[in-house]
Amino acid sequence: MLIDFFYTLRAARLPVSVKEYLTLLEALKEGVIGPSIDDFYFLARTTLVKDEALFDKFDRAFGAYFKGVEMLTDFGKEIPLEWLQKVLERELSPEEKAAIEKMGWDELMDTLKKRLEEQKERHEGGNKWIGTGGTSPFGHGGYNPQGVRIGGPGRNRSAVKVWEQRAYRDYDDSLELGTRNIKVALRRLRRFAREGSEMELDLDDTIHATAANAGLLDIKMVPERHNKVKVLLLMDVGGTMDEHIQRVEELFSAAKSEFKHLEFYYFHNCVYDFMWKNNRRRYSEKTPTWDVIRKYNKDWRLIFVGDATMSPYEILQPGGSVEYHNEEPGAEWVQRLTHAFPKYAWINPEPQGVWGYRQSISIMQQLVQQRMFPLTLAGLEGAMRLLSK
Repeated sequence: MLIDFFYTLRAARLPVSVKEYLTLLEALKEGVIGPSIDDFYFLARTTLVKDEALFDKFDRAFGAYFKGVEMLTDFGKEIPLEWLQKVLERELSPEEKAAIEKMGWDELMDTLKKRLEEQKERHEGGNKWIGTGGTSPFGHGGYNPQGVRIGGPGRNRSAVKVWEQRAYRDYDDSLELGTRNIKVALRRLRRFAREGSEMELDLDDTIHATAANAGLLDIKMVPERHNKVKVLLLMDVGGTMDEHIQRVEELFSAAKSEFKHLEFYYFHNCVYDFMWKNNRRRYSEKTPTWDVIRKYNKDWRLIFVGDATMSPYEILQPGGSVEYHNEEPGAEWVQRLTHAFPKYAWINPEPQGVWGYRQSISIMQQLVQQRMFPLTLAGLEGAMRLLSK
């Protein structure tokens, strides 16, 4: 079994050696971990992967090999009191309360806590217990219009809270593009200047100087021409953005090659009071949004990249974030950023045809004054024309 797993990792171009594989087998033989797929995952990653940059490739290979191995939710765990308190303190609109199946928020959370205490096994397709499918407001993959997603993937993108710590991965900026179209579109945003220490041959001046020097070679050098446009790239990551990873990676890779002055940060769903540069350290290495606003001046072009697909409360309400209690609405932070950087645009990878059916997209379009463009060749060209004015 594990020999095939070893070859799967090698097929995924992970530099896994036989020695590291034998170390994994020895650890299993000595009983270092218990009979848990989670424990095996962390043990295998520790023994087989030596570079943090390869964690994502390992995750994809691991998931592909062990597809079908289902991890059940531990219903014996208690709800974190701090999380529960912040949720209960959140002020909800009458529309939101009515949307939760005519169940008050306090009642919803009390019911969830009771279910966690009572439930001892998995349920599927029901309307009461915590499980998968069905119409219950608890669990994942179901059809409840508003609820609390616990474990597993979402289906209808309508969860008011997500009770789990999700791991996102950084976009790969070294991706080899299959087409040059994105680079060509980004090149519309250019403003060249000769600056810096790198030099190149000035052929015309060298010819004139050599002729004036009676034919003796007189080489003239000038600083290289660089695109001096400064770009601040803010990218939504995780959740519904997982469907657009490949195209966003292509955009990210093209931007890094086209813009010498490029800074980037990640956010999830909506910008709040902090962002981050490394998704694996997003809780320990936060960058306050105020620091970003103060660090870069108005010369920087601001580009948001995100599908703007979320619950409207994540944009408009304090505490709207699905992961923590934000003191101020996301809309406030979007307005602060667009005020600090007058030249801005929003790139949306969602098909433009569905924008009118997503309330959150309509709200975000209003916040960015209709400066939202689809992630298409025409959309990118339109955004770059706007930013170059």
